[in-house]
Amino acid sequence: MSARISHSLLDPHIGPRLSSLYQWMPIPRWFPPEGIVACGHLSAIAGAIGLGLSTQFAWGGLLAAAGIVGNHVADCVDGKHARATGQCRNGGELLDHFTDPLSFSYWLIGLAVACGQLEWGLAAVTILMAMAVLTNIRAKLTDQFVLASFGPTEFKTLLATFGILLTIASFGWLGTILPIQLATVGLTGLVLFGALLLPIQLYQAVIEVNRSGKQPDTSEWKQGDA
Repeated sequence: MSARISHSLLDPHIGPRLSSLYQWMPIPRWFPPEGIVACGHLSAIAGAIGLGLSTQFAWGGLLAAAGIVGNHVADCVDGKHARATGQCRNGGELLDHFTDPLSFSYWLIGLAVACGQLEWGLAAVTILMAMAVLTNIRAKLTDQFVLASFGPTEFKTLLATFGILLTIASFGWLGTILPIQLATVGLTGLVLFGALLLPIQLYQAVIEVNRSGKQPDTSEWKQGDA
């Protein structure tokens, strides 16, 4: 199993507080942690719907923030529940890491729908998936799953805050114009930031796997059983 290394700026402050909520949650011991992952994913979908409607309805931004926060709470307690009930499984971890980039994609698409900039949404999702693939390949080659300073916690915090700002903006005298402009600026900023960060992370990853990665795989492909 890959070692987990986090350089997150916010996670040391947010993660433990959200994890501590587990003791107050009425989750039955028999309930599988994969169920918590599924609930978190449904919360992410609700957040994406909220983002998509945030420039039309004032409550959309609040739904977005609530859905994103709910997703992160589930992300913080699913592992705690698995360890507390002896239900740690590789399949659960696979499901957890599989759904994370999907959730992020939903939110970016929702933001693109909100401002009517689907081409920027496509660019944002492409960059996001490239970063997710890079992170997983890097983990495979180094046996270290590394979270950057601007990682999932920072991304979720930014989007949840953005949802609240969209709600506040919807009450302004410009009506729906200001929220649309705000959503456009936010999505454009995320794309430009990602486009700048991706090549830097790719360069750093190549250097790292060459320096401290596993022995290069020189084997040939083998035919599997039918």
